[in-house]
Amino acid sequence: MISDFHFLRPLWLLALLAPPAIVWMASRSGDIRNRWKGMIAPHLLDSLVIEPDGQRRHLPAWMLAGVISIAVLGAAGPTWKREAPPFVADTASLVIVIDLSPTMDAIDVSPSRLERVKLKIHDILAGRNGARTAVVAYAGTAHLVVPLTDDTDLIETYTDALATNIMPKPGRNTPAALKLADGLLQRDGAPGTILLVTDGVEAGATVASDGLHSAIVVLGVGTPEGGVVKRSDGSFVNDAGGARINAKLDVEALKKFANDAGADVATMTDDDTDIRWVGQRVRTNFAQQTTAQGDRWHDVGWWFIAPAAALSALSFRRGWLVKFALIGLCFHLLQPSSAGAAGFMDLWLTPDQQGRLAYERGDYASASAHFRDPMWKGTALYRAGHYQDAIDAFASIDSADSWYNQGNAFFHLGDLEEAVSAYQKALEKRKDWSDAQGNLALAQRLLKIQKEKEQEQQQDPNEKPDSVQFDKKADKGKAGEVQVVEQTSEMWMKNIQVSPADLMARKFAIEAGETKP
Repeated sequence: MISDFHFLRPLWLLALLAPPAIVWMASRSGDIRNRWKGMIAPHLLDSLVIEPDGQRRHLPAWMLAGVISIAVLGAAGPTWKREAPPFVADTASLVIVIDLSPTMDAIDVSPSRLERVKLKIHDILAGRNGARTAVVAYAGTAHLVVPLTDDTDLIETYTDALATNIMPKPGRNTPAALKLADGLLQRDGAPGTILLVTDGVEAGATVASDGLHSAIVVLGVGTPEGGVVKRSDGSFVNDAGGARINAKLDVEALKKFANDAGADVATMTDDDTDIRWVGQRVRTNFAQQTTAQGDRWHDVGWWFIAPAAALSALSFRRGWLVKFALIGLCFHLLQPSSAGAAGFMDLWLTPDQQGRLAYERGDYASASAHFRDPMWKGTALYRAGHYQDAIDAFASIDSADSWYNQGNAFFHLGDLEEAVSAYQKALEKRKDWSDAQGNLALAQRLLKIQKEKEQEQQQDPNEKPDSVQFDKKADKGKAGEVQVVEQTSEMWMKNIQVSPADLMARKFAIEAGETKP
């Protein structure tokens, strides 16, 4: 750490020449005998000149020199450790890899291992503070469920629909799932963590998983004593002899895998201890990766503000200025006026910094009012649920991220056509963006289902003859104003005829090269 010590702005150190000059000039100006020796005879000078105490006379100069020295050292930016870039906490990506092999239907934990995993995912997402998360499911094959996104409603909708019977191939292919998850993080370009949620790891999985670039965290599900496997129809899984299969948590296999792969491993708990453990590991992995990859240094120059201010206050006689400043500060803080408080914050923080503080507190509405950066303003409005305002903020920037965020906002508003267009523009600016590709495919699929449903309604044979039908599609033109009701992803999924489980089953079957029976 000492070897890394340096100054971020070393040219400021040239200002350290000023304090010695101030002390020297003060000593010269305070030499009364030298000023009068040309005007008064030397033998009379000793009797006529009364010199003050030398130490007290030079004290203000020394204090001023000390204040300047401390301020200069702080302005030079001393540092010895690296830091993550600003706003980096929201980019700590997480890919949750869920085992959907038949043993995940064991009921040694209530109501079942898989159902408990779904509840844990809800808790994990609640503590992610808007950070992007993806979901991968695997059994004999591995498949992407949800790409990296910050839409928790979308993630919860699809994870709640997960079931072991939607997987096209039986078995357990952990390496394929980890490689798929690692590929998502590598294409995303941001440091992230893979959370493997399983009740066992097959032999040789570690060797086959070599070459992964992302940190792995393993969360074991189940109990060492095990439990019977219960199907969704209520029947139990039996072995070849007709006896019920008792699936146990393979703790030793998980430990061996974690040791060989350099991963952290823990088992699921009844309380939120495991959730906090996962969150801590994700933050630790992210900090280590950003420290190794980043080139930003932590500026500790602000530490010098307090001693410089204290020494500066003591430099005033009797401390009256300090007293008046403290009284004025207390009076200002006690004022109930929000405008006054805002004005006080403006003295120390920029609007974007104030917006950042409000954003971290979860006060997205207040954050959007402070932010001047259009991307952050749009993000805060999106979090606050003001999707149309978020679109207006994002629209001022023609970038891949801006179009992607506009697509997400249009998706929430239910305007699937605009969402598809926005995702396509995002992909034009950033090729092979997995997040945009996944959201585009989902929006196109839902748009197709929506149009098919509209066509079925238009062709309804039970429609009464001679009834008057108003075509509201004309209102969708540029001259028309459409009042769109905000809908979440979960509400959209409830309105379509194909359930998320059926949708994933078909998708996985196609990806696995099988036809759905």
